[in-house]
Formats: sequence, C-alpha cells, structure tokens
Amino acid sequence: MAIIGLIFFGLSLIGYSSTLRLLHVNPYFTWITSILVQIMFLYVFAMMNILRIGIWLTTSLGFLLLVGRLILGYLGKVSIHHEGLHLFDIWMIFLGTVMALVLLNSPLIHYDNYSHWATIVKFLYYTGHLPGASDTIISFTSYPPATALFITQFVTFTGFHEGTMLVAQFILIWAASYTIFSTLRDRSRGLNSMLLCLTIAISYVFNINIRLNNLLVDYVLAIITVAALTGIFVYRNRPKMLIVHVALFIGSLLLIKNSAAFFVIIIAIYYLYILIKYSSNSGWLKRTLQISGQFVGTLVLGAIPFIWWELHVHSTFTASKHEINAAAYHSQLVHDGTKGFISIGQAFIHQIFNIRSLSTQGFLSLNIGLIISWAIIKYLCHHPNKLLKLLGWLDLITLLYYFSLLGMYLLSMPFTEAITLDGFERYMSTVVILNLFIGMICLVYIIDETYYEQDFSKRSPRNFKSIWSKNGYQLATFLVMFFAIIMMYSEINGTTFTNNYNRNSLPVALTRVANPWTKQNNTKILIVDPQKVEVTTYYAGYLANYYFFTNNATGQAIFSKNKEKFDNNLKKYDYVVIPKYDKSFSHKIKNIYHQNIKTGFFRIHSNRLSKFSKNNKILN
Repeated sequence: MAIIGLIFFGLSLIGYSSTLRLLHVNPYFTWITSILVQIMFLYVFAMMNILRIGIWLTTSLGFLLLVGRLILGYLGKVSIHHEGLHLFDIWMIFLGTVMALVLLNSPLIHYDNYSHWATIVKFLYYTGHLPGASDTIISFTSYPPATALFITQFVTFTGFHEGTMLVAQFILIWAASYTIFSTLRDRSRGLNSMLLCLTIAISYVFNINIRLNNLLVDYVLAIITVAALTGIFVYRNRPKMLIVHVALFIGSLLLIKNSAAFFVIIIAIYYLYILIKYSSNSGWLKRTLQISGQFVGTLVLGAIPFIWWELHVHSTFTASKHEINAAAYHSQLVHDGTKGFISIGQAFIHQIFNIRSLSTQGFLSLNIGLIISWAIIKYLCHHPNKLLKLLGWLDLITLLYYFSLLGMYLLSMPFTEAITLDGFERYMSTVVILNLFIGMICLVYIIDETYYEQDFSKRSPRNFKSIWSKNGYQLATFLVMFFAIIMMYSEINGTTFTNNYNRNSLPVALTRVANPWTKQNNTKILIVDPQKVEVTTYYAGYLANYYFFTNNATGQAIFSKNKEKFDNNLKKYDYVVIPKYDKSFSHKIKNIYHQNIKTGFFRIHSNRLSKFSKNNKILN
C-alpha cells in the first residue's frame, strides 16, 4: 500500500508541476511552487478543521490535473517544452535518490524532534486537526505548521514512520535546491552547474549539527529563502509572476517558523530593489505610487496566512514556549536581573570569536573565498565585478542576524538554556547556508560573464580563447564534479554512520521493547533511563510522550533507596518502560516485588509488574 500511495502522491505532484508549467512558471520552480501551493491549501483546510478531507482533496486535485494535462496533450491542445537532461539533473536525481533511501531507514534522534517537530506531525496525522488548548502534548503552540502539514500529507499515503517523515522533508529541501539552477546563463557549461552542485553539498557541512535525518527546519528556512531570492531575480521582468512568487514564498516562510521574519525582511528588501530597478514608468510620482502599491500589496498578501495563524494562536492558547512578548521579557528581567543579561551577552560574544565555532569558520571561509575570487576575476581575467560589494551585504546580514539571535536568547529563552547558548550553531547555520548560496550563485553568474564567447549560440567544445584555457576549463570541471559527488557522498555516508552510531540510543532502544501508541491518551508512564542528562533535559520525557502519545510520561534516572518511597513513587504511574538495562532499578524491583527484570514494557500493579510483548500481549 505504501508503494501505491507513493505513486499516487508522486503523480499528484507531477500534476501540479505540469500545470504550473502551462501557467509559465519557470521550470526550475515548478516543484517547490507546487509544494508550497499545496501547503497553503492544507493550511486553509487545517484552519477550517477538516485537515483529513483537505489532504485527500488537495492530493486528488493534483492527480486530476495530471489526467487533464495528459488528455489535452493527447488531443494536441497543449504542449510543454522540455530542455532535456543536463549534468546537474543527473547529479540531483541520482544522489537525491540515494540520500532519500538512507533517510528512509534513519531513526529520529535529536531532542527537538520529540519536543515538537515529530510530535506535531504525529498529532496531525492521528487526530486530523490542529492542536487546541486541551492538547497539552504540544508545547510550542505558537510554532506555525507549514512543514508539518506537508509531511502529514506525505505520510498519509506512504505510512507514518520516522523514515517517511524524513523523506518528505527532504523532498521539500531538494525541490527548493533545484531552483538555484535557474540562475545559470548557459546550462550547458559543466563547470558552472557543478559549482552549484558543489554548493549544495558544501551547505550540508554547515548543517552537520542536525543533518538531514532530523525534522528541524533551520536548513529549510535557508533554502526556501534562497529559492525566494532566486525567483525574484528570475521573474524580475515579469511583474505579475513576481507578485505571486514573492507573496507565496513570504507566506510559506512565515508559516514554517516565527523566526522566518528575519529572512522575510531580506526578501522584502531585495524585492523592493528589483521593483525600483526595473520599474517601467517614467514619471516620478506615478513610478513611486506604482512601486509602493505593488510592494505593500505583495507583503500584505504574503502576511495574511501568518496573521490568521497569530489570531488563531492568541484566541486558542494563553502562552507558548519561546514566544517573545513583554511578559516574557519582564519575567526574565525579574528572575535574572541585568547580571543575567550581561552574562548571556558575554557568552554570546565569546562564541562568535571562537575560531573553533563552525559558523565562525563558515563566515571566515566565505569572506576569504569571495575576496580571492574578486581579485582573480578582476586582475587575472580583467573583468570588473561586484563581489566585494556583495560580500559587504552578506556580512551585514550576518551581523544583523547575530543581534536577532542575541535578542532571542535574552527575551524568550529560560536563563538556563540561554546562558549555554543552546542551539547556537544550529541557528547560525541557517544564515551561513543562506550566505553561502547567495555568494556562490552570484560568483557562478560572474564567472560565466568572464568566458571568452558570450554568444551562447556560438559556444561549443572548440570555442575557447586558447588551448590552455580549454584544458584548464576541462580540468576545473572534472575536479569540481569530482568534489561535488564526493562531498554529497560524504553527507550520505555521514548520515549512515550517524544512524549506526545511534543504534543503541534511547529512541532506538525504545522500539525494541514496545510498539508506539497511535491514540492520544492521558496514561501515566514512567521511562527509566540510566543516563541522568537525558532525564534532566527532559529528553526522555519528550520521547516517551511522542512514542506513547501522552503528555503524562516522565523520565527518571535516580530512585529512592527507601523501599516504601520507591514503591509509592512507582505506583503513581500506570506503566513503566525500561528501554535500557538499569542495574539499580532492577535490583530494587527484585527486593520489593521479587521479580527479575532487565528491559521491557510493564503494567504496574499493587504488588508486581506484568510484562507486555511488543504486540501488547501480557507475557507474565
């Protein structure tokens, strides 16, 4: 059934994509635009509390669009021009497929999968509606649901599983990544296309803190922003398409995560610049009114879905974790005082100037790389370029993001998390990846402008300035292609290694002793975890909540030596799960209940524990 569902979903996506091509959407944008359009449909259905129906209607519409497209094509009414396969298409198809297969067999390990991102997908899938005030299993109630809606749609047809959730998010990422090839002036140039492939592969180096085998959206924010900026450039001479593109991508970004507002501002500034630069009106007043109306109207249109979400959140919930507001700021100030703010600021500055920080290394590498590229192109190729000006803008983006991130630590995080700069490298990876893509896209564009033959129709394997430049180009193409493949395989192998390394982790161990529950409940469950840090950080509790679909799961590593206290504590719960052998806990059970246990899932009775098999049958 999963294969049939996958085929149905794939055909639906092709239906949306082919329809967008008929509407003259750039071919490199049809996939990601199709996904974002479906997310908007799903969002409306979810807000109307008919998500399950909406998933079937949205997916079926794509399938019907494909059928209609095939019928019209057969009758000769419509036709779609295809450029054929390029070198980068082969790279994307082959390595993307390999990566997807690895993700399909990957477990979820990262803490935030269970604190929100996987839990919200499970909630949407099994309940069919957005969380309400009574659904306390969802803690981060202000987080918008865009990626969760798309993942829920995908797993509806392929089956709910950690691997299928990861594949769904990877489809979103891969579709957005494909848009960068729309900026190529000449797609037959192997060097240029492979440089962009290498950029995609290198970007995963700065995403190494979470990798692709997690449902966190930090990389998604970056790649969707890149696609949005790229689309503005591609549609710069098509005002109507530009408006729709910007509104759709802004609306989608704001529905991915609240912090996307920073990236929306970047998109808005570039959009305004393009409007000013390519405005066709000659009169100053008329030109100003047209640009202002188009700019403001587009932003308002893009913000409407998020405004709707904010109204929903404030009418449904009283407060949410990591929500920035005056009350949160006042609480931080009263609890921690100005000394706490200063301590966080000092830790933040120290981290920025720490050369071992991956984000700092990325910042320095991009600066050095663009400066060297500027010098080579200007002095060796004798081609003036704006790479230094671009670098200035990218550094400004980084600086502003530093301030934005510091504000988040000061205003919305608990002091215990903020003082350790919890998630710093993960958050910073987003802007590093964004700047990497922008810098490389512009660099590749400028490289193409330095070629000897600028008439694309005359370019051929023979058309080079000299035999030396031809040999140099061929060697460079081969080396870049080699590293693009090697770097992507490095990410694939790294993910595989991570999966093997985590084969004895708590989430994987939990799957060996119990099957996940699929009906939301209030059952009290104790998860015994000998790793104290997994308990104190609430990792074990969040994991158990997700796995058993309850908000009453608790992790515990240390138990009282007093028999009576131990017994009373245990009887507060309905079930106890022991994914990993805990010698101390087993010894206490032996002394009190006279039972020999190591691992398993147990029902708690007044004077004994009864063990369940994975299919919920009582063994003893």
